[in-house]
Amino acid sequence: MKKYAALATLALTVPLVLGACGQKNDAAGLGTGGWLILRVGMEAAYAPFNWTQKDDANGAVRIDGGGWAGGYDVQMAKLVAEKIGREVVVVKTNWDGLIPALQSGKIDMIVAGMTPTADRREAIEFSDPYYNSDVVIVVKKDSPWANADSLEGFEGAKITGQIATVHYDKFLDQIPKVNKQTALQDFPTMILAVKSGKVDGYISERPGALSAVASNPDLTFVSFAEGKGFTVDAADTSIAIGLKKGSGLLGEVNEALGSISGEKRQELMELAVKDQPK
Repeated sequence: MKKYAALATLALTVPLVLGACGQKNDAAGLGTGGWLILRVGMEAAYAPFNWTQKDDANGAVRIDGGGWAGGYDVQMAKLVAEKIGREVVVVKTNWDGLIPALQSGKIDMIVAGMTPTADRREAIEFSDPYYNSDVVIVVKKDSPWANADSLEGFEGAKITGQIATVHYDKFLDQIPKVNKQTALQDFPTMILAVKSGKVDGYISERPGALSAVASNPDLTFVSFAEGKGFTVDAADTSIAIGLKKGSGLLGEVNEALGSISGEKRQELMELAVKDQPK
């Protein structure tokens, strides 16, 4: 799975001060309610996990530099932040800039549909998973590939995935004799590539595919029965919160996630699919 703009205010350049819920100080770094700001990195371009919108409808939060971010990641970040006494501000960042932004202190955590791969664990630490999914391929509804029921059915198809993801780096090569295309920057770009015929399909997890189909009725996605699809590890189909090593937040974040029921998580995902920009 999955799957962030320069900081514009003094409040967001001051290191996060850890403290109890509602703690106040006289320095910069406080949100509107007096709570400490939690700078959350995401693309804000990966519905239903995260997206950009024009207002605060449906529980969106402000993006540093302007605009609002909505989606499943935003709602999960808000719940975690509330439980640890913080107020979320989204720092919109390109996918491949997320880990460097975390390591440099520009953001405090990544909540962006990110899979906790072994390579990423070498650079940062991850929370317990906050969502699990399966892996599918998005294609045009009238495409010959729409009727495929196994990876073998995509032989010769022009398939891509998002750059620097397990979708592209691991799963794509599992398709026999695939016509592997250049990795693309983000999901909106991949959707346009499929719609225009530049590629025949792209690899996605199911929520992202549901979102794409909901907004683009000419698209569909192919899922696979057991033994006919991608070979995945548990870590490949889960997403987790990324944290800087030694930040001291891991225990608090895992405790907060542990208090959010599976039913609540599913409810938030269903709402995200429903509320995403059309």
